[in-house]
Amino acid sequence: MVVTPPGSGTRSLRAGASATMLPIVRRNTLWIGFAAVLVPLAVLLLLQYRWLTELDLTSTLAHRATLDNYLEGVTGEVRYFYRSTGERALNLPSATFTQNLFDRAARHFGKKCILGARRLFVVSFVPGGPKEPLFYDPATASLRPSLPTVAAATATVSAVEVAIAPWRTLAASGAALERPALAVDERDPAHRMLLNPITDDAAHVVGVAGMILDEDYFRQRVLPAAIRRSVPTLASREQNYDPIVTVRDRHGRTMWSSEEHDAKETRTAAFAGAAPFEVQKAFWLVFTDWRIGLRSRHGPPAQWARSTFKLNLALSAALAAALLAGLLLAMRGAAREVALSRMKTDFVSNVSHELRTPLASIRVFGELLRMGRVDSPQKVRDYGEYIEAESRRLTQLIHNILDFARIESGRKSYELVEGDLGEVVGDTLRTFAVRLRQSGFDLAYQPPPTPLPPLRFDAAALAQAMSNLLDNAVKYAGEGRQITVSLGREGHEAVLSVRDQGIGIARDQQGKIFDRFHRVSTGLVHDVKGSGLGLAIVRHIAEAHGGRVSVESRPGQGSTFSIHLPLPRLRAAAPVLLPGDAAAATASGPYGSGS
Repeated sequence: MVVTPPGSGTRSLRAGASATMLPIVRRNTLWIGFAAVLVPLAVLLLLQYRWLTELDLTSTLAHRATLDNYLEGVTGEVRYFYRSTGERALNLPSATFTQNLFDRAARHFGKKCILGARRLFVVSFVPGGPKEPLFYDPATASLRPSLPTVAAATATVSAVEVAIAPWRTLAASGAALERPALAVDERDPAHRMLLNPITDDAAHVVGVAGMILDEDYFRQRVLPAAIRRSVPTLASREQNYDPIVTVRDRHGRTMWSSEEHDAKETRTAAFAGAAPFEVQKAFWLVFTDWRIGLRSRHGPPAQWARSTFKLNLALSAALAAALLAGLLLAMRGAAREVALSRMKTDFVSNVSHELRTPLASIRVFGELLRMGRVDSPQKVRDYGEYIEAESRRLTQLIHNILDFARIESGRKSYELVEGDLGEVVGDTLRTFAVRLRQSGFDLAYQPPPTPLPPLRFDAAALAQAMSNLLDNAVKYAGEGRQITVSLGREGHEAVLSVRDQGIGIARDQQGKIFDRFHRVSTGLVHDVKGSGLGLAIVRHIAEAHGGRVSVESRPGQGSTFSIHLPLPRLRAAAPVLLPGDAAAATASGPYGSGS
């Protein structure tokens, strides 16, 4: 009976869970780091978008408030001018009406130098006083009951009678007016009036003093002066704002504009087609049916703000995209480094195995020879061939490792000498024949139909490349035991091919097999050991000779690796062979049948 200590089962479960989770965390470290950067970046973008949106809204509201304050200042200036003028000019004593002292009223009007008035008048409601309005005549400095022209007199008198009708009715009723105040009558736009009711000590209305406003003076003097006095306020708050100030009447006609210089054209300009106001405001006290508005000379600021918002948002998005791209590139580089580190680890493991195998064979055959257990000269030669073949295999592996180190450091160089490529192929096949015979392979060689012209190449490098291709064919032959080596020409290239009948290579892996440390990730080759450098060195050697390397393969149908080397261009054309001669030239060489 086994007694389990308390809590040991829980610790075992925890240890097992930790052991299970640790590889998962290691495999997903890059993605976890990516998420750790991406999530704050996304949150930052959302916050920045919200901030820009609020800033855009706040800026628009603040800009509109500034423009409203400016228009308030202009209309306030107009209101102050006419209120102060009316109160100063129309404030007559009640004795003027009760004692018929209208000559004093005339002197009052003459002393005040009243601006902005087309006509000044008084109307008496006292019994025995004038029954019709009296108009001030600046030429004689007196009050007269008539005007220079009959038409003007009729229209003006009618307008005045209509305007004072409420006070005339109030005076006739004898009702008291407790708080008389300056009044405005604009029922007739051609006769806009300021009216001041005059009361006696008993608060009874005894008369009205009034002024008919001069519209031209308002447009040409009052408006420009009010606008000029309010401009510094707008300029101090909106430094880059270039406003166009426009005043329009009730019919939409432009009565004054900062863009216009000809007052006559301004007054008759039609509103149709005019740009809309950004903000507008009606005048107070007088000209209340006119509106003053603002718009920018360069477009509405809301549009600027929207463009600035879009620009800032685009810059933020571009910055985020750049950061994300940099992060992806960094992750890609890190992933490649991790994969490369894993490949290097596998490389060390595979190279250790590759080194142990030939060394073990050499040691075994050497011990047999040392202990004298070989009883025939033929056996001694066979064992010697085995030892030599394994030594060459070991030498080839070491050469691959050393050459790869030189290639990585940029110190690998090749000595190109003109020679016969067929001789290099033959020597390599003779060297490799022992190993192929040991492994039970049949090797067939197909020489070129016509002799190839001399090429410039590094014989040792090409022999190494061919040995790597043969070694690759042996490793991945599977159950196929036939290897075919061919040498020929295709156009302006000499082509050296090694074809096996092995397991083949999937199409998606064919572009990667020439990368360093890369090994095909299929179950069929999982147990095949190798350094992962052979094909990478083959490609480097081919490219160093101005050529290339290619592969044709289908899973389960074998593979054909070819080294393409450029032929000299200035050579005589090869002789044309008859079909019988060509067929004879393609016969198997001395390496057929596993020799």
